[in-house]
Amino acid sequence: VERCMSVMQSGTQMVKLKSGTKGLVRLFYLDEHRTCIRWRPSRKSEKAKIVIDSIYKVTEGRQSEIFHRHTEGNFDPSCCFTIYHGNHMESLDLITSNPEEARTWITGLKYLMAGISDEDSLAKRQRTHDHWVKQTFEEADKNGDGLLNIEEIHQLMHKLNVNLPRRKVRQMFQEADTDENQGTLNFEEFSVFYKMMSLRRDLYLLLLSYSDKKDHLTVEELAQFLRVEQKMNNVTTEYCLDIIQKFEVSEENKKQNVLGIEGFTNFMRSPACDIFNPLHCEVHQDMDQPLCNYFIASSHNTYLTGDQLLSQSRAEMYARVLQDGCRCIEVDCWDGPDGEPVVHHGYTLTSKILFRDVAETINKYAFIKNEFPVILSIENHCSIQQQKKIAQYLKDIFGDKLDLSSVVTGDSRQLPSPQNLKGKILVKGKKLPYSLGADAEEGEVSDEDSADEIEDDCKLKPCYSNGATEHQVESFIRKKLESLIKESQIRDKEDPDCFTVRALLKATHEGLNVNLKQNLDTKEGGKKSHSRSLMGNFSKHKKAVKAAAKYQSASDEEESQQNSSGKEVGQLHRLTRRRKTVKLCRALSDLVVYTNSVAAQDLVDDGSTGNVLSFSETRAHQAVQQKAEQFMLYNQKQLTRVYPSAYRIDSSNFNPLPYWNVGCQLVALNYQSEGRVMQLNEAKFRVNGNCGYVLKPQQMCKGTFNPYSADPLPASPKKQLILKIISGQQLPKPPDSMLGDRGEIIDPFVEVEIIGLPVDCCKDQTRVVDDNGFNPVWEETLTFTVHMPEIALVRFLVWDHDPIGRDFVGQRTLAFSSLVPGYRHVYLEGLTEASIFVHITINEIYGKNKQLIGLRGLFNKNPKHSSAETSGHYVRKRSIGDRILRRTASAPAKGRKKSKMGFLEATEIKDSAS
Repeated sequence: VERCMSVMQSGTQMVKLKSGTKGLVRLFYLDEHRTCIRWRPSRKSEKAKIVIDSIYKVTEGRQSEIFHRHTEGNFDPSCCFTIYHGNHMESLDLITSNPEEARTWITGLKYLMAGISDEDSLAKRQRTHDHWVKQTFEEADKNGDGLLNIEEIHQLMHKLNVNLPRRKVRQMFQEADTDENQGTLNFEEFSVFYKMMSLRRDLYLLLLSYSDKKDHLTVEELAQFLRVEQKMNNVTTEYCLDIIQKFEVSEENKKQNVLGIEGFTNFMRSPACDIFNPLHCEVHQDMDQPLCNYFIASSHNTYLTGDQLLSQSRAEMYARVLQDGCRCIEVDCWDGPDGEPVVHHGYTLTSKILFRDVAETINKYAFIKNEFPVILSIENHCSIQQQKKIAQYLKDIFGDKLDLSSVVTGDSRQLPSPQNLKGKILVKGKKLPYSLGADAEEGEVSDEDSADEIEDDCKLKPCYSNGATEHQVESFIRKKLESLIKESQIRDKEDPDCFTVRALLKATHEGLNVNLKQNLDTKEGGKKSHSRSLMGNFSKHKKAVKAAAKYQSASDEEESQQNSSGKEVGQLHRLTRRRKTVKLCRALSDLVVYTNSVAAQDLVDDGSTGNVLSFSETRAHQAVQQKAEQFMLYNQKQLTRVYPSAYRIDSSNFNPLPYWNVGCQLVALNYQSEGRVMQLNEAKFRVNGNCGYVLKPQQMCKGTFNPYSADPLPASPKKQLILKIISGQQLPKPPDSMLGDRGEIIDPFVEVEIIGLPVDCCKDQTRVVDDNGFNPVWEETLTFTVHMPEIALVRFLVWDHDPIGRDFVGQRTLAFSSLVPGYRHVYLEGLTEASIFVHITINEIYGKNKQLIGLRGLFNKNPKHSSAETSGHYVRKRSIGDRILRRTASAPAKGRKKSKMGFLEATEIKDSAS
């Protein structure tokens, strides 16, 4: 292995294959910290790298899609390998000059990946910190001589958002500069300088308060701190000695069994003092209840890497979502050439992949991270012949994983539990009606295609004439759609209605149908006139839809930095249409046992078990609005699945909360779309070891309550969260800052949002600290009351205030039940060192919220004025003007009211986002 590492670090020339172009010869090498692969030459310079942490898998030979496209290249398969990495499973396809080099890289990469998955969280935290310090040094060393002069240090200070007087910086510089090479710092000296700069006054004061004003904690004092502040039980002397041995830097202190400020800082910044409860990293909930008592992590159109119209389908996406904890995946099956069924998104230009490859990928990755059952949602559009092929592949590839005969359920009317179904794959699909004789080989079943809400004239069914080839038509549509999608993304971010995805689809198809015949003779003039009429259609339809359709949509400010999207509400024509039917073969029907797909006609419990009711978000929204309690009761016996509207062609996600709040188990999201909604989904499922199953609260499994009531659970105690936001550490400049590292030093503030039942949804924020992203101090207390803590999520957001609005810096979202009391660090997601330091207290309170008003001042160092949450029955509606002000005005002054969102606002304004 060490030989592999040294070969990789010295670099290997390889050919990098790209789609549609000839291969590029590049020098690939492993960086000295063994944390990423880099290559040169590259226009991306610093960004030309793949972090080892982001690699999902390495495959040998010519297996990837890009290798398959380059059929004319006769590469030796033993010289080829592919690295899959990142959230969208991008592939880096490489060819070495001999098989030995390929083997060296494959062995080395697999070793590095295994090491990262095996190391504990403390080792990982230390490794990423050391790597970050080293990388910071290298990036600051502009002339590459391995030394930093005072000018380079000043530039680095600006980049790190440190606003210190130059005199103070020079003084620390001189203290750290101890070798004979005066006037510059080498890496060891820089590490000393960085430690001086990072000395935490807040932690030093905390240490003094428990150490009787000494500069260290004894074993007894450390035990007292852990018991009193961190609310830890069973703190033993051995445990405290172990902390000193692990975290103390000074050998002298280790001998005396005391913890100095550096050791205390290391301990407080370690995973042991993270805000997330470490017990929740493992499965800890009761897994023996019926399936319908769990929320189940679910994916929509799992095979897609991007939008719903043009993006690539990849079998590797199944590997990614299954390893991320998803337990319900979707496969759209269509007839393919040579009798081989394919998977893709019907009526679109998404690429096709073989069903067999998908099944093999699922089989390989289904139970690597956990053994709880996988639900395979099959949307079947195939002929009887190819359905038989699908059934055969499922039996051959999954084998015993499909055999449910040994699964025991105590009560035949109850669904089995996740524990009973460990290692099993449940096929969710249509079942032949019982009225059909057992010997009938096929029969008719209703066909509810998830694209059914799109009218037929909006489905892509290209017709070619005048000798135009399929390829010409496809590339023409692709260009047109790409330009329309781009235009729709440039819409006014405050008004997501102004470009509707439905308009985009409709106009594209109208334009195609009208103009394709006369304009596809590839003359330039024809293309221009086509383009004009298409855009005309688009804008006409855009106005009509805007006038006619009421939208349920949302875009939070943070998403306006990511993506914002609209979605259709209102009566759909499909309700009045005659139901379509399709033929289903017995072999496929027999594989469906506990998960029989049923169209959502109404929430009628006919007493049968094993039905999965499927709703598009539009119909589910109506059901939630009209009969929330009936929906909750239905979800106590059966499974329901909610999937995104077919009009979300940009793969944006809807707000899952209203559906979780009535107990819907399978809320299917587009896992390839990063943003707020996926962050909420990840936080929800991380609470139970990220195994894809989270137990619903007891009140949702038995009895019922109105989730929209001002006091939904009057008999249950509420939880009061007292959150002291103390300070921030190493907060970077906003990711989309125009001047990058040279931009102004940030003015950060923290916003905390509670997301759960409508009565619990609210947010509050601290004041702004000017010109300090490195170690801002807020020392402010925010207080929240939560009626149903079991399903509530807490979202920490850091913003950079500027005169015309605010810029998103970072976030971390957690389940309320995963919060640990005491002094804790909240590390921002995806940022190595950035964190906020908080103190958490959680109290139980009974009765009406009004009783709290008198108590708030006792807990609150900086009491905000009357908060909406202090009177449960009052939901403050914000005016449009207030909302615009909140988006654009300067950041919060002291004493601004906590914003409390009623359900209508929560769904219609803050509903979803990508």
